[in-house]
Amino acid sequence: MATLTLPRLFRPTVLRTTVLGLAQILIWGGSFFLLAVLAPAVIRETGWASQGVYGSLSVSIFISGVLAPVVGRWIERYGGNQLLLNSGFIVGLGLVILSFAPTLAVFLLGWCIIGIGMALGLYDALFATLGQHYGPAAKGAIVQVTLIAGFCTTVTWPLLSALLHAHGWRGTCLIYGLVLWGTIWPLNKLGLPAASTAAPPSGPARRIRSSAEGPLSPTLYGLLAIQFTLGAIIMTAMSVQLIALLQAGGIAQAAAVGLAALIGPCQVGIRLLDVVTPKKHPIWSAILSALLTVGGFGLLLLGPAFALVGVVLYALGNGMRAIIRGTLPLVLFGPARYPVVLGRLALPTLLAQAVTPLVGSALLQAYGAAAVLMALFGLSVINMGVTLAIRWRIGG
Repeated sequence: MATLTLPRLFRPTVLRTTVLGLAQILIWGGSFFLLAVLAPAVIRETGWASQGVYGSLSVSIFISGVLAPVVGRWIERYGGNQLLLNSGFIVGLGLVILSFAPTLAVFLLGWCIIGIGMALGLYDALFATLGQHYGPAAKGAIVQVTLIAGFCTTVTWPLLSALLHAHGWRGTCLIYGLVLWGTIWPLNKLGLPAASTAAPPSGPARRIRSSAEGPLSPTLYGLLAIQFTLGAIIMTAMSVQLIALLQAGGIAQAAAVGLAALIGPCQVGIRLLDVVTPKKHPIWSAILSALLTVGGFGLLLLGPAFALVGVVLYALGNGMRAIIRGTLPLVLFGPARYPVVLGRLALPTLLAQAVTPLVGSALLQAYGAAAVLMALFGLSVINMGVTLAIRWRIGG
């Protein structure tokens, strides 16, 4: 059977994965997680409709999702280094536009540009590039990067809050945009190996069986797309509504915020499991993640007395999702097809993330917190079934 000969593969190092993780912390904080801190101040100062302000992020995620397959094909053909290096300039440009936005339309334009930068610089583009550089060894690099990037909100939310208090939301966007202009390029430059254009070394070449030898299994790909999309819906809904759901269940605001604060440390802690057990197949991480998520929502449905354990179980399950998102397609489809597959999988995932806040908000207003939790519990059960179906499909 024909094989595809790839250029020389590199080996990940702690220094490289550390600086890439730092770059991810900064760029996620200036894009996906930005409005969690700034939106109330934007609405209060400008008088713009909250749906328009929060909807800008949905538009940004939508643009990122539409571009994801294109970015995947580009990385497969030309590599991802340049995209990652320049992503900070694009997100930073969007932030600068936000800082001077006189109208909601200009504010939306800034978020459209940020969406382009997100497609070029967040996990999907990074994971695809690491797959090209490291081949099967990219699994370890992905685990290490997500371990560090898991501290994103722990680092960036206090930073954004401090900037907001000192300089207002416009000054915060401007300063953070300048920070991205000055940091993302050098951090990614230091963290990424130089793209190899040299011919493979003489003698027995490193050869990797390519999944491009035949068509992707439509059943396996479809199951994985469903699983990733369900996980993204659950994560996005909880990121936006967790505090509101806890308060609606009878938990005081301060206690709800304290419970929500447990998510970051729990997510990072569970990722250490992949550090100490690097040889296990990622499908087992996916199954454990699905089980923990089901258990977490089941306990949250039982009432405030079980909220602490429920939030912790959910956080542990969700913490493994970022690793699974990078490692499971790599193992199932191989390094050669990895960038394209990852880009295609990102499309439904990001589109679902774009509409989830709107649907979740409507469901909460119409039927209450219990209905939202029941819906999320149902989605987590379906996700468990799909994950088991993937395990059955791959066998072994």
